[in-house]
Parts: sequence; C-alpha cells; structure tokens
Amino acid sequence: MASVTAVCLSERKGTRKHPVPEIRLEVGTGVVGDAHAGNWHRQVSLLPDESVDTMRAAGLTLHPGDFAENILTRGICLRTLPVGTMLQVGTALLCVTQIGKECHNDCEIRRLTGRCVMPTEGIFAVVVHGGTVRGGDAVTVRKEETL
Repeated sequence: MASVTAVCLSERKGTRKHPVPEIRLEVGTGVVGDAHAGNWHRQVSLLPDESVDTMRAAGLTLHPGDFAENILTRGICLRTLPVGTMLQVGTALLCVTQIGKECHNDCEIRRLTGRCVMPTEGIFAVVVHGGTVRGGDAVTVRKEETL
C-alpha cells in the first residue's frame, strides 16, 4: 500500500520546505500557508521517497522538503501516472497536472551532485477536493476517475 512519509511547506519563496505534522489542501489554492500556493497548475508537488533514497545512496544526507516537495510518498511510482490521474491522498483528492519539471540552475543539490530527482521523478497536481494530509496517510489511485 502506498503512503505519505512526510508533508512539507515553506512560508517564503527561496527557502527550503520543512516537515510539518500536517498540511491542509484547498481547492483553487493548494497547500494553505505554502509560498507556492495559488491558482495555477502546480499547486501541490509530490516526490517518491524511493527517489530520494537513490540520492542518499550517493552519500547525501537529505531530509523531507529538500527537493521542495509538499508530499513525500512511498510505494507508488508517481512518474508513470498519466496527467489527469486522480489521487486520493489523506482526505484530499488531487488531479495530476504535470510530470517532472525543468530544474532551475541554482538548485543546490544539482550543483553538489550533478543530478536532481525532482525534474524526472516528481509530479504536480491541483486540488479537486480539499482536505488534510499527514505522514502515514494512504495514497490511492482512483482508477474510476480521470479528468
């Protein structure tokens, strides 16, 4: 079963996200209190913890939020989900809007290692139904629904 290993936010742009006990997701906004919240297609970022493990294996000490992810997961290959996939995460319902992203040039991890996993293994979503997400919550693909 796929689950959430951590949830993170950053109150100001340009700062690392940090783990919090829970995040509240709101339709039209994304993560309440996060500097990147807004009415756009990348309201919530998700990254598999297994991807972070590959970077840890290279000798890096990494913590939840270091890749600017809002939701760190385990047990689901996010990058293979098609755009439009509906994900039940905690009490919230998300719709996948983007797979990966272009890594910006001043990415600290990319500068240190020459590689960053967020551009190839992270995904983005919008909030379809608001709710709360905590570490340990289930992540489920809603196969009956796509947008």
